[in-house]
Amino acid sequence: MANADRLSIARLGVVVGAVVIVCGAAAPAAAQNEDALKAFFQGKRVVTRIDMPGTEEGIDVRIGASEPIDSRTYGDRLKDFGAALRAGDTAVVTLVKVKKDLIEFQLSGGGYGTFGDDTSTSVYIPLVQKSEREKELERRVKDEDDDRRRRELRHELDELRERRERENRRIEIERQRASDVKREQIAERRLHGGSRFNIRYRDAVPRDITPDDVMAALTEYVDFSSVGWMASDRTPTMPSSQVAPPEPPDASLRKGMTRDDVERRLGPAQQVSDHHEGSVTVTTVVFFRGDERIVADFIEDVLVRYTISSR
Repeated sequence: MANADRLSIARLGVVVGAVVIVCGAAAPAAAQNEDALKAFFQGKRVVTRIDMPGTEEGIDVRIGASEPIDSRTYGDRLKDFGAALRAGDTAVVTLVKVKKDLIEFQLSGGGYGTFGDDTSTSVYIPLVQKSEREKELERRVKDEDDDRRRRELRHELDELRERRERENRRIEIERQRASDVKREQIAERRLHGGSRFNIRYRDAVPRDITPDDVMAALTEYVDFSSVGWMASDRTPTMPSSQVAPPEPPDASLRKGMTRDDVERRLGPAQQVSDHHEGSVTVTTVVFFRGDERIVADFIEDVLVRYTISSR
């Protein structure tokens, strides 16, 4: 091999290695950003400013576009799937997911039609097929030379065929009825399956994306004041009317803790109950400590809010 060829191959190896290093560094950075967004948003309550369609397709918000939301697409999805969330509804942020060029911001379940949701409105009920007797009679009618006997065989064949066709007409009606019922059931599930925003970027999601950036992108469509953010201020702050009371120094409770961590600090639960907020199951656990009553809400065993009062 010539020295020039060896040098070219060596240079190529350096370039490939550099690309691998850059790509390898990008993935952890994206994962860290997603983790930060999840920690900030998931489990928080927000208020929708617009109606949101009951589908996993949600609403596309295009960053940098003159019209961030395509009005025709938005209207079509509302007409096709109905509104799972109405303007003014309170919703829980159930998932934030960062992909190559978009961020999924899911509310109250993210919209019906995600993995595991049955979206087909058709119901399969098999039709009755020809019986062996019907097939046999067809052969015998064809081969029978005696006119009288052929008429007898054809009469029996016609009766079997009519019976089968009558049953299949009944099955077709039952299919349609069952499909109509299923269509109504799916439409009802869509109204309780939440929705989502798809924040779409022209090339890629910025590597240094922050919760503040996400709230700025959605501020026309979501009221984030419950988490202390105003459209006029790109820095999340807690309004004075919503400042949480100082926690007792020995409690050390904070949102995001697991239920196991909370029980290690406060002892075993005294009362446990579940309720639904949209499609999200919220577990409410009551603890007693001295003369205090602590009520904690968990989503998937993660603490999302709590109150402390006198017993």
